[in-house]
Amino acid sequence: MIDRLLGHAGRERGRRGEMGERLGGFIYGTIVVLATLIAGSRAYSHGIGHVALLVVLTTVVFWLAHVYADSLADSIRRDQRLSWHEVVEIGRRESSIIEAAATPVLILILGKLGLFSENTAVWLAFAAGLVVLGAGGIAFARTTQLGPLGTVFIVALNLSIGLVLVGLKLFVGHH
Repeated sequence: MIDRLLGHAGRERGRRGEMGERLGGFIYGTIVVLATLIAGSRAYSHGIGHVALLVVLTTVVFWLAHVYADSLADSIRRDQRLSWHEVVEIGRRESSIIEAAATPVLILILGKLGLFSENTAVWLAFAAGLVVLGAGGIAFARTTQLGPLGTVFIVALNLSIGLVLVGLKLFVGHH
């Protein structure tokens, strides 16, 4: 009976750990996306397709960097080389970095297709990123059972990162 309970607790910790890693990847990936939107919309002010491609390529490069760094760290921690299967598993675990780009890139593509102006598409992609940061804060607060004040604090902290990037976009866009 105790073994079953410990097994369940271990599985629960494993699921929470995996959820935490995915949440961290989404937040990190979203910050990468927002920063890339700033640079891309400035560099390609009339080329939203280029901005979308830049966002995709940048998130893939950062994902690869995370997979590489985590693989090296795990190899050192275990004191043995990782198998290809273990490296692929790390890539899967870190995939939320790339997934964070999906909605903003879709919005940029819709802007490229003329559903709305390119400028509006960039701002909507930014807004989508802010929503992800806010939702990430709420997910963290729920998972860690923060009270209302803690939830407000963590959501505000996540959104402040995004709002600093919005301020940077406005500053860069006018200079």
